[in-house]
Order: sequence, then structure tokens, then C-alpha cells
Amino acid sequence: MARPQSRYVCQACGTSHLRWEGQCRGCSAWDTLVETLVQASPERGARRAAVAREGVAPQSLASLSSVDVERRPTGLGEFDRVLGGGLVPGCIILLGGEPGIGKSTLVLEAAAGVAARGGPDGLAVLYASGEESVGQLRLRAARLGLLDGPAGGAVSVLAETDVERIVEAARGAAPRLLIVDSVQTVTHEGLEGPAGSVGQVREAAARLADFAKSTGTPVLLVGHVTKDGSLAGPKALEHLVDVVLALEGDRYGPLRILRAAKNRFGSTEEVGVFEMAGSGLAEVADPARAFLSDGTQSAPGSVVAATLEGSRPLLVEVQALVAPATAGNPRRTVGGLDPNRLALLVAVLGRRAGIAIATHDLYASLVGGVSVAEPALDLPLALALTSSHRDRPVARGTVACGEVGLLGELRPVAGLERRLREAARLGFGRAVVPAGSARDRPPVVEGLEIVAVGTLREALGAALDL
Repeated sequence: MARPQSRYVCQACGTSHLRWEGQCRGCSAWDTLVETLVQASPERGARRAAVAREGVAPQSLASLSSVDVERRPTGLGEFDRVLGGGLVPGCIILLGGEPGIGKSTLVLEAAAGVAARGGPDGLAVLYASGEESVGQLRLRAARLGLLDGPAGGAVSVLAETDVERIVEAARGAAPRLLIVDSVQTVTHEGLEGPAGSVGQVREAAARLADFAKSTGTPVLLVGHVTKDGSLAGPKALEHLVDVVLALEGDRYGPLRILRAAKNRFGSTEEVGVFEMAGSGLAEVADPARAFLSDGTQSAPGSVVAATLEGSRPLLVEVQALVAPATAGNPRRTVGGLDPNRLALLVAVLGRRAGIAIATHDLYASLVGGVSVAEPALDLPLALALTSSHRDRPVARGTVACGEVGLLGELRPVAGLERRLREAARLGFGRAVVPAGSARDRPPVVEGLEIVAVGTLREALGAALDL
């Protein structure tokens, strides 16, 4: 078969070039040329002809009600939770994360879970490894204790980086799950670019997606993360896949958070919590308690926030430090928080509550390496900043949540009752929450004193006696 031809196509205007050039001659844009295959494969042409001969008839929405797609659980409850219940046949999943965060460990444990659930005779999982050799992968499996279990015989390893050979091996083995670790190492012989280039990554993902849709086999791709925290490869790669997952956390700490940035088959608000141990990633039995440190809730600058990730309430400790600026512009350092929200709260505290900290150095972070972006974190962060500035701790056993507006008012947050019930279950006795409107009154939770306030100044007075 003739070698497929490639062209360098401008991503801004679509002009095709025979060779790479720094500037597109069509629109004068710089660094927009991406190597792309222009010759359709015979397999695709034959498949289109077969479809034309058979005549595919359109179906009404009502007739689709009898079509039921059965999900395939992986055996990892936290992983299945983020996916929306398990693997969907024919789906293609992209898992990203920083180096050393535990991506390969997670997918290997998911492969073992699929193998342990049994099913039809034949291969359960095909693991195509482009980064690790077969021997290195065996060492990882031995550390996780998978060699003697069902995964020892039901998971096959293929050390290959050519996407066509991977697809050919997968078609012959017919696995229930195909794992490619990682997509940045996979290449297509029709392209001249090196592994990891924009053209190679996109074409490899497109071929694997075509295999997943045509055979109904779920495909799990592992991707890298760049220095700025975005998923390596072109942005079009996220449009080719059905699910985009991100494994986050402090690589020097034990906790890991699995989030879904995109999910065509479920919610993107659910999170999975794991703990890295010597034997691999273990599911956290009580995630709501995992991000709370012991014995520091009564220290100045520490406030417990009741957050909500999807349907799961999580209690997170917010820590802040306000110090006099030594020289030049004041520093603003955050960890797991939105720096723009910190700047907004500093302005509101100074203008609406009389807490002038704009000229101070400010440091704020969330304990455990978790990242939270929801507005309910506004009130706990404002309380932590004021507590550190005045060197006055919030009473032990107090939890807070609420959104702060530009006028200093507190706005209600979604799922307040679930947050408060989880706080009461974990032993908290007092909660500072927004008062809400007449129809949005805070719920009554047994064993929890609820302090409903309408403004930020009132919240500071209730929590810190200011």
C-alpha cells in the first residue's frame, strides 16, 4: 500500500503547504501550520461504500428509547463515579496529569478491575505501553500485587508506539478495554513529525477513536500536562475524545483528586478521591474528612469551608497569612484558589468591612493539595484573611460557606442542606451561612447551630466577634 501523503495545513485559514514554514502565506499567521494526512485510507473508503449499499435509515427519537447502552464498571468506585457509572462501549477517554502524579498506576488498577469482573472468554485488557518497557511494567504490576490475581492472565502488554500496529493488534485480540500509555509517544508512519508533535498526536488520537467507534471497544489514553498546566497536544485532541479526566494533587502528598473536564456520558462536577500508598492508589473511604488537618482549626487564619463537588460535600480547611509588606508591591500567593477571587475579596473587605489589607503580603491555600473554584469559598477565605490580620482565631467546631458580592452582601449557595448535614456528621457544632431570602431560609440541622447573616460585616462579627 502506498505511503499516505501529508500536507501542512494552516489552523487559522486552512491553506495547505507542501512543507513546513514559519508563516502561513495565506493569512500571514505565525506557527499555525500542522502536518495533516490528506489521503483517505482504503478501509474508510470501503466502509463508506458498504454503508451506501446497505442504506442506513434515520430513526425517530421515540424509537431510540429501546436502545440501552450498558456501562461496564471498572471495579474502582471513585473512578466509575467520575465516569458517570463506568465505561461506555466505544468511548475514548483521555486522562491527563503531571509527571509522577499516578496516571499509569491508576490505569493499571483500572485494567485489573476490568479483568477481575470477568465476562466473555478472551482477552480483557490490552495495554499498549510506549513509555515503559515490558519489564518495567511488570515491576509496577508486582508492586501493586496484580501478578497473582485475575489481571495476571487477562491483561496483555504490547510495547509498541506505531498506532497502526496497535490498532491491528487490538482488532485481532478484541479486548474489552484498550489502554494507550501515552498518546504523546504514539506515531503514524505517514507523518514526518516527531512523536508528541501536534500532527502526530491528533492523527494517533483520530485513528484510535475510529477503532473505538467501529468496534465498540472503550479506549483509555494517557496524556501529559505542560508547564502551564494545560493538557499537552492540540486543543482539537479534546474534541476528538468523549471524556477528559485530570488527576490532580500535590505529588509530595498522599491525596489525589480525579476530575472530569469533559464527559459526554455523565456529569463534569463529580470528583474521585484517592490516596497514594506504597501498594498503589487506594480509594478514600471518607473523602469529606480527608482534607481536614487535626488540631489547627482554632489557629488564627484557619477556617473550615463546606464545599460541594457535584453531589458530594467536602470539608476543606482554608489557611491564610497576612503579613506586612517588606518592599515594593505586596505579594499575592495562592494554592488551590482563584487569585482573582482573592483580589476581589481584599477589595470588598477594605471597602465594605473596614479590613484594610490591600498593602499587606497575602498568602492563602487549601490543605491537602485540593483545588476548589466554587463561589461558596468566598466567605471562608474572607474569614481566614481577617482572622490572620487581627490574630484572632475562629472558634473550634465552626464551619462557613457563602458567596460574597461586590456590595458586601452574602448570597446563598447551592446544596446548603447537604453541606450542613455533612458538617454535623463530622462533629462541627456551628455554621456561618448566608441568610438568604424569605423562601431561601437556611435548613434546620440537628446538632448544628446555624448562624444566618446577610452581609460580610455581620459574618465577621459572628465568627470573630469584631
